[in-house]
Amino acid sequence: MGPLEHSLNWAEDSVGISSVFAQRLVWTVVTVVLIFVLRRLSRRVVVRAVTDVSMRYLVNKTFAYTIGVLGIIALLKIWTDGITGVATYLGLASAGVAIALQDPLTNLAGWLFIVIRRPFSVGDRVQIGAHAGDVVDIRIFRILLLEIGNWVHADQSTGRLIQIPNGWVFKNAVASYDQAFGYIWNELELTVTFESNWRRAKEVLTRTVTDHAEKLTADAARRIEAAAEHYHLKFSKLTPVVWTSVADSGIRLTMRYLCRPQDRRSSASEIWESVLESVGGMPDVDLAYPTTRYFDNAGEGKVRLPPTS
Repeated sequence: MGPLEHSLNWAEDSVGISSVFAQRLVWTVVTVVLIFVLRRLSRRVVVRAVTDVSMRYLVNKTFAYTIGVLGIIALLKIWTDGITGVATYLGLASAGVAIALQDPLTNLAGWLFIVIRRPFSVGDRVQIGAHAGDVVDIRIFRILLLEIGNWVHADQSTGRLIQIPNGWVFKNAVASYDQAFGYIWNELELTVTFESNWRRAKEVLTRTVTDHAEKLTADAARRIEAAAEHYHLKFSKLTPVVWTSVADSGIRLTMRYLCRPQDRRSSASEIWESVLESVGGMPDVDLAYPTTRYFDNAGEGKVRLPPTS
């Protein structure tokens, strides 16, 4: 009789634990320890073998999911006596599990949807419901976002980490900044007075925004062509443009251009610096702002109207 069988018999005689239960308990402990050991070894191997940070993350997640799934299968086999036992057990417990674990199961289904359909990936910038940020991790039950916006302007990071349940992908709109073709449009508005030479100002703005953003047009066109296999994308104009409209305080000139989602603020800052330098040297162009005008009839030599009764 080996040491293991001797220990199981002792447990059955002394403590009252059946040898079958004790054996399953021992194999459970061995399986759990083996899972942790394999997980640690896989991390060390990946750190030494993979130098790229993004690739290292993907490989680590793949190993983690694989080891976890194999561990769950092993534990189910230990406690349910094989595949037949697993099916019987799941059939009896499914009703109770569905009620008690409704939210976790929804989040698990959301994770499967994200992994299979890939509405976004790690590193993408997304908005889910009211929360926006860069996806830094996709776990079985939740998504981790590095938040942007909120009290910080121009889609800059706040530094906060938001944990969003995976089930939100079924209940909220999901907006991806990167999935279509990797660029977004940004608009900058400049208002000049009605008396200004707005045509000359428009020419300067067009030249400025073109110098800063024209180089992205060719890459964006290639990306749109590639994305057209999956989406019905059709844009009449990709090059930077300046639109003209009338505002309360003057003539509004809107610069519209393509930029990468993460470069929205930096690109806007560069364009504004160039615009302010150019406009500052134009004597016939003045920036507009809310003003109040009034007329003094007597001071302007106009006939004073009699008061109305």
